[in-house]
Amino acid sequence: MKLFQPWREPSVWPEHRALLAISLPMILSNITVPLLGLVDTAVVGHLADAYFLGGTAVGSMLITLVLWLAGFLRMTTTGLAAQSYGGNQSDAAVVVLWRGIVVAGAIALVMLLLQQPLIRMGLALAGGSEEVQLYAERYVQIRVWGFPAALMNLVILGWLLGMQKARLVMWLLILTNVINIGLDLLFVPVFGWQVQGVALATLIAEYAALGMGLWLVLVTCKARGMRLLPNWALVLDPITLGHYGRLNRDVLIRTLCLEAVFAFMTFQGARLGDTVVAANAILMGFLLLISFGLDGIAYGAEARVGMAKGARNPSGIRMATTAALYWTGVFALAYALFFALAGTGLLRMMSSVPSVVTFAQGYLWWMVALPLIACWCYLYDGIYIGLTRASVMRNSMILSTFGIFFPVWLLLSAWDNAGLWVAFSLFMAVRGLTLGWHYHRMNDDALLQ
Repeated sequence: MKLFQPWREPSVWPEHRALLAISLPMILSNITVPLLGLVDTAVVGHLADAYFLGGTAVGSMLITLVLWLAGFLRMTTTGLAAQSYGGNQSDAAVVVLWRGIVVAGAIALVMLLLQQPLIRMGLALAGGSEEVQLYAERYVQIRVWGFPAALMNLVILGWLLGMQKARLVMWLLILTNVINIGLDLLFVPVFGWQVQGVALATLIAEYAALGMGLWLVLVTCKARGMRLLPNWALVLDPITLGHYGRLNRDVLIRTLCLEAVFAFMTFQGARLGDTVVAANAILMGFLLLISFGLDGIAYGAEARVGMAKGARNPSGIRMATTAALYWTGVFALAYALFFALAGTGLLRMMSSVPSVVTFAQGYLWWMVALPLIACWCYLYDGIYIGLTRASVMRNSMILSTFGIFFPVWLLLSAWDNAGLWVAFSLFMAVRGLTLGWHYHRMNDDALLQ
């Protein structure tokens, strides 16, 4: 089979190298994300009372939820920029960048104007003790002023990735997180600024990232002979803005469905007891680890597929997909083997509570199976972002969420936590199957639509 024997097809070797040149830097940069979370936890976790850590966790969760939902800014920008790059349309690429920045700025302005009612609503939903609520509010009131930078950074990252500048993205993310970690260690242990210090460190890092990101945009534009400033009439064109809005809307709906599933996993686990919710938290952390590699390959697929579509090259789309399928399979098998061999040891590193470790061990085989089950939905999401066919992603997610996950859980609710994991695994599998089925039914003309 050509898919699993790329070494017998020298013509596809350049595509494998090009895909990995984008994917590997993205995987490396992803590794810094949990490192930052560990440092945040460590510096606050050594303060005198537990409510400092609780307030930081709740406040960070509220901010992260907003930024995660705004991930459509990164995704759509990557697809559109990659298509402009592939089509050798420099002016269009610059328009994509500034349109995204304008929309990101508008969203951030709305968030700032409505911050007080939004903060009150978020804290009311999050719950927690009076002290946790107090410090969560202090954290959020600082971090909210970083929304303009954070949202624009999503656009800049997506644009650089679409322009095939994955190494620049990697260094930007690594340097941002290094700045954040350094300021954490300065503001909290040295200056004693507690929760506010953690929030301020992230705020400064976000604006530092914006400055570095804009500089990298300037460098990229100069290297390609592109104008930095666009034709603003094209940026603000109502018809194009309408298309851009629909594209973002579809990605947002997809993300809301995904968030609903993950939130339900957490809340339902909590109803089953402290041991179950703790074990599930560890297992979901393992799933996050799996996503580092698989998302990296998906990012490569976004950039390569989008470039091929922009060049009006359906065979290039097929070749990029074949290479991405191969490396997704390789990484999935590696993850499955890793958890089969090292899963128990990892569990014991994550928790010293015997009941939690014992319970989680009963579900460890899901961590062996899930990379092989879920890898395809990660990949096809990347392919459809590159194709800018967000409606297909939306429909697949709606079907998988409301036609599979929740009905299966209702049918298997008597199985308690086992029913949750069966429903979740089928949810991930159906996402990949529906997207794969749709993709492989498309002819060359449909790929270029």
